[in-house]
Amino acid sequence: MFKISNLCLIVVLIVAWGFQTLDSYIDWPEYNGNGARSHYSPLTQINKANVGQLKVAWSYASGGADTLQNRTQMQCNPIIIDGVLYGVSANTQAFAVEAATGKPRWKTDFADNGGTTSRGVTYWSEGSDKRIFFGAGKWLYALDANTGKLIGNFGDNGRIDLKIGIERPGADNYVVSNTPNTIYKNLLITGTRVAESETALLGDIRAYDTRTGKLVWTFHTIPQKGEPGYETWLPENPRQRIGAANAWMGMAIDRERGILYAPTGSAGPDFYGANRRGNNLYANCLLALDAATGKRIWHYQLVHHDIWDRDPPAPPNLLTITRKCLDGRPQKVDVVAQITKQGFTFVFDRVTGKPIFSIKETAFPQETASGEQPSPTQPIPQLPVPFTRQSFTEKDINPWAANRDSLKVMLSKARTGTPYIPLSEKMTIFFPGTDGGAQWGGAAADPEGILYVPAKENPVHMTLIRRNQTGKNGNQNNSPYKLYCSACHGLDRKGNHDGSYPSLLQLEKRLSKPQLVKLLMTGRGMMPSFSHISAAERTSIIEYLYNNVTDKQVVTTQKEVIPYQHTGYNRWYDSEGYPVSTPPWGTLTAIDLNTGKHRWQVPLGEYPELTKKGIAPTGTDNYGGPLVTASGLIFIAASRDEKLRAFDKETGKIVWEYPLPAGGYASPSTYVVNGKQYIVIACGGGKLKTKSGDKYLAFCLGN
Repeated sequence: MFKISNLCLIVVLIVAWGFQTLDSYIDWPEYNGNGARSHYSPLTQINKANVGQLKVAWSYASGGADTLQNRTQMQCNPIIIDGVLYGVSANTQAFAVEAATGKPRWKTDFADNGGTTSRGVTYWSEGSDKRIFFGAGKWLYALDANTGKLIGNFGDNGRIDLKIGIERPGADNYVVSNTPNTIYKNLLITGTRVAESETALLGDIRAYDTRTGKLVWTFHTIPQKGEPGYETWLPENPRQRIGAANAWMGMAIDRERGILYAPTGSAGPDFYGANRRGNNLYANCLLALDAATGKRIWHYQLVHHDIWDRDPPAPPNLLTITRKCLDGRPQKVDVVAQITKQGFTFVFDRVTGKPIFSIKETAFPQETASGEQPSPTQPIPQLPVPFTRQSFTEKDINPWAANRDSLKVMLSKARTGTPYIPLSEKMTIFFPGTDGGAQWGGAAADPEGILYVPAKENPVHMTLIRRNQTGKNGNQNNSPYKLYCSACHGLDRKGNHDGSYPSLLQLEKRLSKPQLVKLLMTGRGMMPSFSHISAAERTSIIEYLYNNVTDKQVVTTQKEVIPYQHTGYNRWYDSEGYPVSTPPWGTLTAIDLNTGKHRWQVPLGEYPELTKKGIAPTGTDNYGGPLVTASGLIFIAASRDEKLRAFDKETGKIVWEYPLPAGGYASPSTYVVNGKQYIVIACGGGKLKTKSGDKYLAFCLGN
């Protein structure tokens, strides 16, 4: 009797503290938690009743932060396996620390990392063989999980050159794998980030053997002749002329069914597509592929002939929802949900690809730049309800914007009021902006069929301007700065307001010429490498930036130059630095995918100086995803005010917050070690004109 009572007591304690999942769920074993990319944990030790007792358990300084110019970031969602946390430092080195204490185990020291900003690493094991796969620069490394040493019999002495196999005539050298790869059995499935211009490499999805590094299969996101979809690219031979259509944002995997779900990006260049007429399959698609072979099972194109940079920004979520049968009975349906920069959520049957909610092909304006042929319609989901506003007109200008009258004049001269207005030589408004809406942090999903989506609503304005005419031999007589740099940093070299593309004025005070030469050769963060252009072009750029000399025209090495360039990613702020739109500027939304309706939407983040004036929290621009737990909590940092918050998932109310040492532009992870649950977040800052940092902070319940 005594033994039975004690056993019952132990069971009660286990359930009460949420350790019923201890054996199966102590780890956070992959990017965003699992192959479903759900950002979900069944752990319940940290709950609504005790979340206020959270304390910092440990911090780890990963190193490499740029504290002078504040240009480094950490976007890593760390993974935790058997009590060890694996992450990436501010200067893109992989590391391992004890997950209970933050005590270092190992750290890489790769010189050739291309300045990549990494979102994390991938783990694979077979018996005693335990490996960490890590993308840095053009390389995909295989590391011994215990020591961090390269595994010499993988690929070429422990690494794969990701450029091999995606080259094409006229392409540049820029390729990185900065989003963690996807494991299916003994396959390492990878997408890449490539350039977004007419010089982009191909965006093929590839699978490698996890043990040898040998290529197993390739899916051509731009089809070759004889493959389905080839007819949607005009003129012919798109793989020789066009690049990108790449799976840069990560993928989800249904391992039970053996189906890989891969979103794909826009074809290059982003904002003008006269060189790629047609719908452009399989760019801007959600692909369902046989994970073992790479064969297409089904696809759905989310944007036809994308000329707005409206590629899906994050991995899809796999979850189960409840729908009513024709006879009224409830039916469980396994679905895949894809959020978008435009603020839409597309939901499909995971096996058949059939839309769960109606999607309407909707007509949009056709007036555009010379030579362009927009798609006459775009697919618009009728449900779920969009999680951002879909138009920007005069009534949407912030009523207390400092220079509201001049903003109204500027808006009156622009094309606005509806999504998918093709760019032209007249200013066009994107709302939400070119990077969302939703962004790479993605959404969280719980077993009840609810999606939790962070998003932002900041207008962007852009115009197409003509480039100089083509010179002799088919080469372009143009200034290298205008051709290669101005789209991001502006024709005036001032960058953009929020600092995502920094000002290049007085650059000589921040970088020496040798440092700038190295930067042009390697790239850094969002900036691609320019190693593919001629030495004369690089010299022209350097001299222009350093000496403020006339931006001379140089015969470029770029053979295929489109006749237009855009005026940059101009995020629109008032004269005091606040978004010109009416708040909220950043949101967290709970979308019930069982019904397609919102449960709630709340601001995400605040400007403290506005709150002090009595203005309700406005939300802020945000980068990074949420974590949702079975205890009813959503943890998310992401916001410009550099805080980590916990929300009640039932109501959207804030129940806890903590100021971070630098912005948490990353997604949190949770795990259990030695019976204690931890929440961990990378605090890398470096975006939105906030300071850079290098710390990982782990929280647990105080004594």
